[in-house]
Amino acid sequence: MLDFLQLTQDYYSNGYVGGMGFSSGGSLLLMGAIAILGYIVQARLQSVFAKYSQVAFPNGMTGAEVAEKMLRDNNVHNVKITHVAGQLTDHFNPANMTVNLSDSVYSSRSIAAAAVACHECGHAIQHAQGYAPLVMRSALVPVVNFASRAATWVIIAGIAIMASTNSTTVCWIGIAMIAMSALFSIITLPVEYNASQRALEWLESSRTLQGVQLGYAKESLKWAARTYLVAALSAIATVIYYISMISRRNN
Repeated sequence: MLDFLQLTQDYYSNGYVGGMGFSSGGSLLLMGAIAILGYIVQARLQSVFAKYSQVAFPNGMTGAEVAEKMLRDNNVHNVKITHVAGQLTDHFNPANMTVNLSDSVYSSRSIAAAAVACHECGHAIQHAQGYAPLVMRSALVPVVNFASRAATWVIIAGIAIMASTNSTTVCWIGIAMIAMSALFSIITLPVEYNASQRALEWLESSRTLQGVQLGYAKESLKWAARTYLVAALSAIATVIYYISMISRRNN
């Protein structure tokens, strides 16, 4: 479930912002608050997943079996369900048309596993139907991969150039690269929320889950979605920080 989110989380958590210092106490407070919020949301997600991993799925199906049924019911027949190592490393890969389920989902017979499996199938259905935000996000992946690796070095080079020539052009190129990661995080939000909505609608309409058990699945997916929201807020805050830093240095 945390497939594309990792792209943005890795970039914003590996010291790229902190290494240059904060512009003010306000910036420090904002970035610190978002970081704390991120830890709270991630901890809550882990707690909810662990809790509902202990609640048996009503008909005893595994996460992989639930995924296969959801795809069949939605007339998606060209996607393979596979197993990947790790926990919450679940993701849909449009390159080889696979829904990849983690150790804690693939063979688990829990409500949490079913919810995650159905969410990833939601992405496969989005792909089959040409869901526009998913198409846009997929197109951005190679751009964001490059930008996230190069942006910090471009900004450092830009600051050095600005110190001697007062030219901010290279700095703004670096900020534009960071902004691509922010755009990626923003586009990710409707993709992830829609995948969860598709999962819950199928679970309910197929009568696979009902009542309080459906509520458990909703809670699991709700906290997973909030991790993407935190990533988007972090991305936006980082862009604002760099814009203010370059503007201040230029002045």
